[in-house]
Amino acid sequence: MGEQLDLLSGQPLKSASGPSQESGPVSVSNSLPVPKTLLVPNSLLIIDTETSGLDPSEHQCLEVGSILFSVPDRAVLAQQSFLLPVSSNAAEPINRIPASVTQLPQPWREALGYLTSLIAAADVLVAHNAEFDRQWFGIDPLPVVQQPWLCTMEDIHWPADRLLRPRPSVRDLALAYGVPVWAAHRALTDCIYLAQVFERCDQLEQLIAEGREPRHLYRAQVSYDERHLAREAGFRWNDPVHGAWSRRLSERQLEALKLPFNVVPVAS
Repeated sequence: MGEQLDLLSGQPLKSASGPSQESGPVSVSNSLPVPKTLLVPNSLLIIDTETSGLDPSEHQCLEVGSILFSVPDRAVLAQQSFLLPVSSNAAEPINRIPASVTQLPQPWREALGYLTSLIAAADVLVAHNAEFDRQWFGIDPLPVVQQPWLCTMEDIHWPADRLLRPRPSVRDLALAYGVPVWAAHRALTDCIYLAQVFERCDQLEQLIAEGREPRHLYRAQVSYDERHLAREAGFRWNDPVHGAWSRRLSERQLEALKLPFNVVPVAS
């Protein structure tokens, strides 16, 4: 029987009967091979939503933007943006979309049908702060989504030479890749920024593959005086662990961050 390969490293697996080798943390470099698994999708649907507030139980989604993107070709295949009618918009000072404008005649039901087709054509859905955007899907009128999500803020560890802080904003990410920033807080605009970042990213397959590796929730062991260290490393206070600084990280991310404090896993 031919030798078996590790799916993530692409290297031959050690024989189970061979000597056990315990070692410290594995060194991770930017030149690791792309995992030869479905971790690297062919097509992405970049999605952004604008909403009337933060809580899906009290507020509504009022705008959806999406771009179907081919990873191997670095190409935009289709894009869409449309408004959904709402009676009020408490977030108008942020997104500048009056509720009255959302109620103007436009084929939003037909647009929802096309959005469903775009979702069906994608292997993975991508959003910046995907935890926020994904919660609106499956709530009428937005369709249920079966595909996995990838977050460009939480899941992807952007190259160090881009000088980005952990959990960068869309604006900072765009500027780091030389993408002009000309507007904000409209759904399609943020999708365009991400698509243009992807177009300019030579390491996109590797970043996506690493971004789709399993995540574990970790709690930072920092004192009150050290709390800035956790914040600078992208940990969040009280979210999702009450009374603690926490963040979801893959083993690869945890090693690459070289944190100046200890972390402990949190049972899920």
